[in-house]
Amino acid sequence: MARIVIASEAGACYGVERALQMVEHAADEATGPVHTLGPLIHNPRVVSDLAARGVTVVSNPEEAAGGTLLLRTHGVTPDEEARARSLCSEVLDATCPFVKKVHLAARRLADEGYQVVVVGEKGHPEVEATLPHAPGAIVVGTAEEAEALAPCKKLGVVVQTTQSRARLADVVSLLLSKAEEVRVMNTICEATSGHQGACAELAARADVMVVIGGRISANTTRLAEISRGLCPATHHIEGADEVLPEWFEGADVIGITAGASTPASQIEAVRGAIQEMLGA
Repeated sequence: MARIVIASEAGACYGVERALQMVEHAADEATGPVHTLGPLIHNPRVVSDLAARGVTVVSNPEEAAGGTLLLRTHGVTPDEEARARSLCSEVLDATCPFVKKVHLAARRLADEGYQVVVVGEKGHPEVEATLPHAPGAIVVGTAEEAEALAPCKKLGVVVQTTQSRARLADVVSLLLSKAEEVRVMNTICEATSGHQGACAELAARADVMVVIGGRISANTTRLAEISRGLCPATHHIEGADEVLPEWFEGADVIGITAGASTPASQIEAVRGAIQEMLGA
């Protein structure tokens, strides 16, 4: 009989748990409509469940005027927050504390005269929310993009919280040749590093890996990439209904991990589905 093993660190992180508690309380207690500015977290199934409870996603503060608005875990720009507080009856800041650290670090580096580089994914909500804190900041996602930067005197580096240490190291190694001084603020989230390390450890000994989380989730996608490099039979899913029995034929060890936006209930649902398929 195959063994099902869940990674030692997997699933919803502190920032996500905090945001979910905030939105649950708002849904229960608010007297008017409740909205989130953008998806609260990058988990479509959770967002769908919230919609069923009347919590709607808006794309700008104006759409939530007069109601309760939660600022997403990935953060919002200072301008968006200011507009929200002027228009909404209540604003709840669900920004992850680790993301707040990125904002503060970027602002401090800019104030100290550094050309700020954000190591991350262009267009990602967290990165877009970080940029206004350091006007003129540049987003670099790959070593090739770092190589293309023009030389300058002082470079200050912050990192999207869900990036891998390996990618940060690759980019920084090239930035060192671009400036007289390079200052790196390692703002990768502790939970992200823990999830990635536990994923690698499990994938190295598993015959099949199942990675649970939104396909739009940067940290879950990174887990799938890490897992696939060590266990080719890796499957990235969003829910238990996507699991297929043929994945586990001949497997002795079936590993499960999950992104930081994946609640424990979704992990248990996937484990239960696999156990049922195995006849356990």
